[in-house]
Amino acid sequence: MQNPDRLPPRDLPRRRSGRHRNPLSFDSYVGTPALVLAVPGAYEDASAGAGEGIGRQMADLVRSYRPEVTIRFGYTEGDRHPLAEALTDLRPLDGHPLRGVVVPLITAPHAATGAAIRAAIEATGADVRITEALGPHPMLAEVLHLRLAEAGFVRADRMRLISVVAPSTSMTDGVIVGAVGGPDAVSAAGVTAVLLAARLGITVLPADLDDDASVAEIAGQLRDAGCVRPVIAPSVVGPEFTPDRLAELAQRHGARPSGALGAGSTLAKITALRYAEILNTLGVETPPPTADELPAPVGSRHRPGS
Repeated sequence: MQNPDRLPPRDLPRRRSGRHRNPLSFDSYVGTPALVLAVPGAYEDASAGAGEGIGRQMADLVRSYRPEVTIRFGYTEGDRHPLAEALTDLRPLDGHPLRGVVVPLITAPHAATGAAIRAAIEATGADVRITEALGPHPMLAEVLHLRLAEAGFVRADRMRLISVVAPSTSMTDGVIVGAVGGPDAVSAAGVTAVLLAARLGITVLPADLDDDASVAEIAGQLRDAGCVRPVIAPSVVGPEFTPDRLAELAQRHGARPSGALGAGSTLAKITALRYAEILNTLGVETPPPTADELPAPVGSRHRPGS
């Protein structure tokens, strides 16, 4: 028989695991490697369009999710704010399983950006790991929806009721999700296109912005489906495909251009998630501390002789 006057046993907090675990968390004993944002292209090219100062903007936004982490940025081309400069002092160091994590600011695999990042790492000897691209990710469709709404091409909220009467002639009835980086990038954009179509209730198809024939083919498919007001929505952060090139491409195919994803809190959150994925992997690979390595407990109830 249990003593009813006895206090219940103390339940110590347990670390959550599985699908309910905070995806932004990581093991504290792994440390906090620097987070390096790799911006595609040169600073001069980015400053001419939607990507103006995007490296610094993204660094400030990601810092709100990772205030304890040193956050840097560098461009894969040019002499101004080069990526190699951000990696210079991240060489291997005893006691540190990893000095840094490089997050490419691209939404899909991009061969030129990947090669430039690897070249910068090799040249500096940095002890870093490269994450996957920011996409495919469900939140990219949300950002594309926002950019389309800002331009007045779609409703700001999700389509809940199908209406045969368009709210205005500026609303689009078909969207081309533009990708940069080849077949793998188009495949990633296809995932975003499906999610965006579910949000808008209209036809959305992916195309390769670097391949004029691909854009022409998809534009033809939209016309055959009855689309008369197509819009090209680039699923790119910004520097990968300049607004001037996009405007020219859209005009050539009888479409209107939407804005690039640009810097934003949603992309910053995806960036923080990519960083956490690498560190959580390190936590799995790194053996946890033993009981002897853990710090001694503190507090009145743990004093010697108590």
